[in-house]
Amino acid sequence: MRRGLVHVLAWLLATGAAVTLSWWGVHTVMAGTAYDPPRALPITAADATAQGSKPLDTPPATRPSPSKSPSSGPSASTPSRTPAPGTSPSPTATSPGRVKGYDTDGGRAVFDLGPASATLVSATPGTGWSMQVWKTETWIRVEFSRGADRVSVFCTWHDGPPHVEVGTY
Repeated sequence: MRRGLVHVLAWLLATGAAVTLSWWGVHTVMAGTAYDPPRALPITAADATAQGSKPLDTPPATRPSPSKSPSSGPSASTPSRTPAPGTSPSPTATSPGRVKGYDTDGGRAVFDLGPASATLVSATPGTGWSMQVWKTETWIRVEFSRGADRVSVFCTWHDGPPHVEVGTY
């Protein structure tokens, strides 16, 4: 009986040490990656109006649903950058630029567009799609993929203010 308890105790200690070591290793590797909680940035009413949607205080039944047709190209997926008449987006201390969302067939990418750079706020793949993000000092690329289908949201600012292009291939 004593011999069996020693074996169980040794197994429990070894398993506990392995789980602790694995958790510590994964935690160390994952720190500072895309799995960190996203920072929240305010979206002004002017941004919502410029994108052709109603403010968020309207009941869900009256909100327009985004249309995602396979024939829509990059120009149809890219929202207008012109503010609503009589309004202008007002940057805040937490938002040095304009927060813009880009809906695609593969998902949604949201950027904080500053005067000379951009930051990825969030990227959410659609149902059945996966996502990959690449970042450098002068561009950010978000690619949504499902099988052979690919949709890229590409934000560049190497030769001027940030510019976003959406492409399907």
